Amino acid sequence: MKREKIMVGMSGGVDSSVAALLLKQQGYEVAGMTLRLCPEDAGLTGDRSGCGAQQDIEDAAKVCAALDIPHYIMDFTDLFAQKVMRPFAEAYLQGQTPNPCVLCNPSIKFGAMLEQALSMGYDAVATGHYAKIIEENGRYHLYKAPVAKDQSYVLYTLTQHQLAHIRFPLYGMEKDAARKLAEEYHLPVAHKPDSEEICFVKDNDYAGFIRRFTGKTSPAGSFVDERGKVLGRHKGIMHYTIGQRKGLGIAFGKPMYVIGIDAKTNRVTLGEEGTQYAQALTADRVNWISFETLTDAVECEARIRYQAKPATCTVFPLPDGAVRVVFEAPQRSVTPGQSVVFSRGNEILGGGIIRCSHRTL
Repeated sequence: MKREKIMVGMSGGVDSSVAALLLKQQGYEVAGMTLRLCPEDAGLTGDRSGCGAQQDIEDAAKVCAALDIPHYIMDFTDLFAQKVMRPFAEAYLQGQTPNPCVLCNPSIKFGAMLEQALSMGYDAVATGHYAKIIEENGRYHLYKAPVAKDQSYVLYTLTQHQLAHIRFPLYGMEKDAARKLAEEYHLPVAHKPDSEEICFVKDNDYAGFIRRFTGKTSPAGSFVDERGKVLGRHKGIMHYTIGQRKGLGIAFGKPMYVIGIDAKTNRVTLGEEGTQYAQALTADRVNWISFETLTDAVECEARIRYQAKPATCTVFPLPDGAVRVVFEAPQRSVTPGQSVVFSRGNEILGGGIIRCSHRTL
């Protein structure tokens, strides 16, 4: 029987390196591919690993040499700028808070990289993500990993075609176990620290990235309360996100939170404790995994950000393909631009981009 050929997306980190190791041990024909995503001379990348920085490419090459597998480097810098960096910057300028991994996964890691691998004669791609894909009755389903580093939240955008050609060999393994395996097999990245920043944003300076990348900035404007009363001046909407309390630059004598950002009026609305909770939200750009489309209301759980706990809700379909999500209990700081991801038990049903929140029904 012909061995399945798998191309592993090699980021130069521990997880993808161990993914390649496991697949080779399982008898697959394995190769590694590292993506160059952000130009080295652009002045945009952070100090840590990410975006196919030169150090990451060299680390991935060392791992592939240690595993005795081929290593390929693909330059997707233009596509990454178009599909990830530009939408990210534009969303911030509109007062939203996007998740770049949600943009990158369907278009780059499991989009362009998958198509490149298939064109080279490989059967599938694999990464070091912690999640699981199961095929049932001709449809591919996505499941959470039963570990602390479950990453299913950022994978809800994947299509059936993509899911059919993806392997996640680290499912069920804790990160400490993956690092221990890397040490046991003397992989050169065994002690490399994890990157926790957005890969193309230097020092978590979002405003600085947007200025350098787009040449644009957002002008100063007014802080207002819910009635529209001016409370002071803000330094530009791209410096704020929903739920923010610190760094407002004004002392109010009591905690005040960002509860609204309006790019059209250039106003940031502040509210007291309690006003940052919402009973419902509307989301668009919805992708369903468990089924083709939502025709009737469904009861499930939802996460409104990566670190959020699942919250019981009912999801209602809207005529334009968007959804209205009504929570059993109010949710804190529902943020436009972030993803709401729906699940039932360990299965990811799908998700979408939060368009707006609703404090009351």
